[in-house]
Amino acid sequence: MPYQFTPSYRSPVSSTAVSSQSDGKTFEQLRQECLQKKKLFEDPDFPACDSSLFYSESVPINFEWKRPREICTDPKFILDGADRTDICQGQLGDCWLLAAIASLTIQKEVLSRVVPEDQSFDQGYAGIFHFQFWQHSQWVDVVIDDRLPTVRNRLVFVHSAENNEFWSALLEKAYAKLNGSYESLKGGSTLEAMVDFTGGLGEVYETKNPPENLFQILQKALERRSMLGCSIDITSSAESEAMTSTGLVKGHAYSITAVEEVNYMGRMIQLIRIRNPWGEVEWNGPWSDNSREWNIIDKAEKKRILQNSMEDGEFWMELEDFKANYDRIEICNLTPDSLSENNERKWEVTVFEGNWIRGSTAGGCRNYIDTFWTNPQYKLTLRDPDESDNEDQCSMIVALMQKNRRKLRKEGLDLETIGFAIYETPRGEDHLDKDFFRYNASKARSKTYINVREISQRFQLPPGNYLLVPTIFQPHREADFMLRIFTETKPSDIFTCVFFLLLKPPMPSKPEEESQEERGLRALFKQIAGSVRKEIQFDNLTLDTCHSIINLLDVDNSGTLDFQEFKIFWDKFKKWMMLFLSFDTDRNGLMSAYELRSALSAAGMQVNNKILQLLSLRFADPNLNIDFDDYLTLMVRLENMIRVFQAIDKSKRGVVSMNFSEVIEPYDVLIQTV
Repeated sequence: MPYQFTPSYRSPVSSTAVSSQSDGKTFEQLRQECLQKKKLFEDPDFPACDSSLFYSESVPINFEWKRPREICTDPKFILDGADRTDICQGQLGDCWLLAAIASLTIQKEVLSRVVPEDQSFDQGYAGIFHFQFWQHSQWVDVVIDDRLPTVRNRLVFVHSAENNEFWSALLEKAYAKLNGSYESLKGGSTLEAMVDFTGGLGEVYETKNPPENLFQILQKALERRSMLGCSIDITSSAESEAMTSTGLVKGHAYSITAVEEVNYMGRMIQLIRIRNPWGEVEWNGPWSDNSREWNIIDKAEKKRILQNSMEDGEFWMELEDFKANYDRIEICNLTPDSLSENNERKWEVTVFEGNWIRGSTAGGCRNYIDTFWTNPQYKLTLRDPDESDNEDQCSMIVALMQKNRRKLRKEGLDLETIGFAIYETPRGEDHLDKDFFRYNASKARSKTYINVREISQRFQLPPGNYLLVPTIFQPHREADFMLRIFTETKPSDIFTCVFFLLLKPPMPSKPEEESQEERGLRALFKQIAGSVRKEIQFDNLTLDTCHSIINLLDVDNSGTLDFQEFKIFWDKFKKWMMLFLSFDTDRNGLMSAYELRSALSAAGMQVNNKILQLLSLRFADPNLNIDFDDYLTLMVRLENMIRVFQAIDKSKRGVVSMNFSEVIEPYDVLIQTV
C-alpha cells in the first residue's frame, strides 16, 4: 500500500514578531528584569566587543562602547519625528542600508513597525531597545543594548545630524546583530534592506533600457508607499565611491524620495528628487540646488516643490539626466501589484523553503543536463485566468531568495549566482527525470542568473500544469533558499512528497515446489546459518548492514532469520543488486549520489528533497558516490522506516495525511534510523 505524507510549507507573512534572543525572552520580559534589578541591559548575544565589529580583520582603531547618556547629557531616541536627515553615514560602507532607512522614514506606518515607539531614554529606560525586521516570511524582534562604538566620544558609524538623537544608530546596530556583525553590512543592495523592512516584493529597472512609462511607474510606486533606491554601476573595484564631474558617486546607493512635473518654458519637465545618505555631495547639473532653472519657473510652483526638500544631500534631476547618469532603480512594493497597471488585485502567496545540497539537490543550471533534474522541483496548477484583464492568461510572480548569506560571510561564503526555470508538464508526473529536461524547453525563466539575494519576475502564462526549478548556476554549490509564488487565484500547490510504494513480497514456495535455484539457496542457507544462526555473514558487507537486514525481515522478533525470511530477502537482494548495476554506469562498484532518486524510484520508493538530502549526507562519500554496501544498508533501512509509518497509519488504509508538526516526528525517526 502507498504511504503518503502531505508536505508542509511556511505560511505567508505573520504579523506577530518572534524573539531573536537565544534564551527566547521578549523585549518586555528583559526590560522588566532589568528594571527590577536596577541594572542596565547588556546583550549576551551581541556583546560590546571586537567580534561584534569585525570578523576578517583586527579592529583598526581603539573603539569605546558607550551608552548615549555617556555621549551627551540629554539623549533622545527620536527628536521631532524620524526623517531622512537623521541618517548620516559613518565609517562603514553600508550606504545601501542608509538609503533604505531614508526611504523608510517616508512611510510612517512601515517605520513604526520597524522602529517600535514603546521605547525611550526617559520613562522605563533600562539600556535596552528593540527593532523588527522581516526574515524569510516572518517578523523577527531584535533586542539590543544601547552601547554604541565610539571614537573620541563620537559615533563611528551611522549617526543623526542632531548629536543627541540615536534611533538611526541603534537601528543600524540591530541590523548588524541580525547579520552577525557590523562588518557584515559592508556592501549590498538597497533592495535587500527594503525587503527586510517591509516583507515586500522587490523589482529592478535598468535605466539604459527603461519602460516607456518609467516616470509613471515611479509616480505610482511613491503613491503606493513603495520604497525606491537607485545607483550607478562600476566596472572595477577601483571605481567604488568614485565621484564624477557632475557630483554623483559611482557604486553608491541613493534614495528616490519624490517625483514632480513642472512647467518649464512652456513644456512639462519631469523631475526626480534623490538623496545621498552621506548628507552631502550632490548633483551639480541642471535643476541642482541654486541652478538657473529654478529662477525661470513660476515662483509659486518653485515654493511648492522645494518646501519639503532638505538642505544637505538631497537634490533634483530631470528624468532624462537621471537615466543618462544612473544605471539601476530598485523598488520594493508593499503589495505585488504591477506599477504599470492601474488596477489593484488580490494576490495569493505560497511560500516554500528548501535547500541545494551537494550530492542530492545541487544540480546546477540547465547547462549541466546530467544533474539539472536533481534540483528541487515545485509543481503548481494554474486553473483560472485573471479576473481582470488578459482573460486567457494567469498572472504569476516568482521571487527566489537565498537565505543567511550575509551572516555566513565570516565562514568565507557569499551570495551564489541563482535563477529559475518554469516548464509546462504533463499532469500526474512525480519528480521529473533527466530525459524530460533533455527534450523539453522551458516555458519561462528568470531573465538571468545573478549573484543577488533575491530575484523576482512577473509572468503571464495560460492555465495549465507547471514545474518550477530553482537552481544555483553551477552544480555542487550549497545554499538554503525561500521561494515565494504570487498568483491572482490560489494555485493547486504540489511538490514532491514522501511516497513509498512497497509491493507485498510473494509467499515462499513449499519445499516440494521449489525451483532448482531455490533448492540451491536452501542448501547455501543451511551451510551459512548453522544451528545457532546468530548472524549472517556476507563478503564485502559490513556487520552493520547484516544487522539491518535481520531487523527488516525478523518478523517473529527472534533475532535470527529462518529460511523463509532469508528467501524473501534474497528476492529483494537480487532486485536491488540489478538496480545498483544499472546505475553503476562505469562498473567501478560506485553509484553517483545524484542517481539515488532514480534508483529509489525504480525500487518503488519516491522521496522528497528533505529525505533525499539526509540520505545523501549519510551514505555518500566525499566524491558524492555510494558503494554497494552503503546502498544496500540504505535500501534496507528505508524499508525499516516504513514500519514506523505503518504504526502512524491509524486508519489502516495505507494513507497518512500529516500537518507540519506531525511530519517532524517521522523525520526525526528517519534521522535516528539512517
